[in-house]
Amino acid sequence: MKKILSSYSWGNDGAILLIRLILGGMMMYHGYGKIVNYHTILPQFTDIIGIGARLSFHLVIFAEFFCSFLVLIGFLTRFAAVPILITMFVAYFVALKDAEFSVKELPFVFLLLSLVVIVTGGGRYSVDRLVFKN
Repeated sequence: MKKILSSYSWGNDGAILLIRLILGGMMMYHGYGKIVNYHTILPQFTDIIGIGARLSFHLVIFAEFFCSFLVLIGFLTRFAAVPILITMFVAYFVALKDAEFSVKELPFVFLLLSLVVIVTGGGRYSVDRLVFKN
């Protein structure tokens, strides 16, 4: 009981791993859904930032699936989290700007988690640690 109530950290590297697994896993789930339903979602996808709907959709898939996988395993973690941050920033502040908070709550959480991953990096339990050893 004393250990539970103490202010001593149980492990920052474990917390970083948990955040990476949550962000990477959940974002991959959403990205995979877009890949599987590609032909259904693409016609409905709008060009909200002026680069074309198709390119925008491909960039969302890149961020949500491929970059999320890199975050999940902890490889090039900070770099991989940046496209996720940008995608969630656009989703929250541009695509869903007029929506109620309950509708845009998930992109906001993903935006914050990606910001935390950028600040903390991959941590001890990551491929980054194995490859770069610093």
